[in-house]
Amino acid sequence: MDDTFSSATQLAADIRAGRISASDALEAHLAQIERHNPALNAVITLDAEGARRRARAADEALAHGEVWGPLHGVPYTLKDAHATAGMRTTTGFPPLADYVPQEDGTVAARLKAAGGILIGKTNVAMLLGDYQSSNPIFGRTNNPWNVARTSGGSSGGAAAALAAGMTPFEIGTDLSASIRIPAHFCGVFGLKPTERRVPLTGMIPGLPGPRPVRIMSCIGPMARSIEDLALLYALIAGPDGYDTDVQPVPVAEMPRLALKDLRIAVAPTLPGFPVAREIHDALEHLAQQLAPLCAAVEEATPPGIDFMQEGANAGALIGMMLGAGQPDEQTQPATLAQYVEALHRRDQSIVAWEHFFDEWDALLCPPAMVTAFPHCEPGTPLRVDGEEMSYWMVSAHGTVFNYTGHPAVVLPYTQDRDGLPIGVQVVGKRWGESRLLAIAGALAEVTGPFRAPWDLTP
Repeated sequence: MDDTFSSATQLAADIRAGRISASDALEAHLAQIERHNPALNAVITLDAEGARRRARAADEALAHGEVWGPLHGVPYTLKDAHATAGMRTTTGFPPLADYVPQEDGTVAARLKAAGGILIGKTNVAMLLGDYQSSNPIFGRTNNPWNVARTSGGSSGGAAAALAAGMTPFEIGTDLSASIRIPAHFCGVFGLKPTERRVPLTGMIPGLPGPRPVRIMSCIGPMARSIEDLALLYALIAGPDGYDTDVQPVPVAEMPRLALKDLRIAVAPTLPGFPVAREIHDALEHLAQQLAPLCAAVEEATPPGIDFMQEGANAGALIGMMLGAGQPDEQTQPATLAQYVEALHRRDQSIVAWEHFFDEWDALLCPPAMVTAFPHCEPGTPLRVDGEEMSYWMVSAHGTVFNYTGHPAVVLPYTQDRDGLPIGVQVVGKRWGESRLLAIAGALAEVTGPFRAPWDLTP
């Protein structure tokens, strides 16, 4: 593969070693954007000249022996939900169509401090509220594996740009599988960290009033390798002095783990959740591949959990939070007693999963009930093996772990009969991202590396 399909880690090493300049790396990605973005509509704001100035400065600094950080000279795009000083940030919401923040959010500031070069922003669902990335300002993003299909949402522009080689990494947001669905649909890697690991400062900026969502929502990296996820996660995690919910839990070094020492639970679907037969069978096949390699591989989920009820509880809790900040005439805001009861139910679920992960190193399950589906109006029933299923069940396998706050990684694995990517969701113990990434890295020896869409492979 050429430089536009290098990992961010490798690209950074090549720039530091002088094998490629920051300016040349940038121009290669700008050329890839020019070549493929018209068909994909993934990158919706571009600051080529600003990026060129910073790339030249990066090259000059390196010539004088100055290294800005681990991403020195690496170009990248950023989901249009993060505040970026001097660069339009809209979240696809018409009242914010011309909004230009005065300051970087925490994620943008940390990537800049690490030496990264921001090229532009990628498309999202309006206010991050759908499983497709389409909005009234920029229109819809198409999947690089098949432009008639969605790239997912709300980080769909991010995933499409990654898969198409237009950026070496991205930072998504995830309240209802919004990192993991696009990663699965586009065949890339994504990490939803433990809740309250990465500051939400600067996410969806420009809206008046207090932020309505204080739990379940996460920010995490998207990339084309586990190594990149680990690097990016370490850069963006930790308190910033503004998001007071973020815990001062140190980011551990990613350990080295061998498959032979791992106990892996597998759920071809979570009980009661619909899933396409090809995804179900892919999980079963992966379990068969892993069985002789691991200490234990068994189908297992926590006993006594009603997963349909878990999904309903998660949806209700999201509704309570959003309803407090955006009340409508049809819905009565939840009472404090109802909210406290909802948190109590959530606590019980978290405890059940933590006990489960005392026994198992990780759970493998689907990231979503289908692969990338054709563009449609939100809410349109989706066909799963010939049967119509609720559109809103797309995120069920992922939202369960927003509800409990557990970290989850999506790995690309195989393809369905239409040549669309099938990913695997790997879930682990809370606050254990570094170990979970190490587990995912060991599993990736079996699931395989990133594969570019057939029509974009150099």
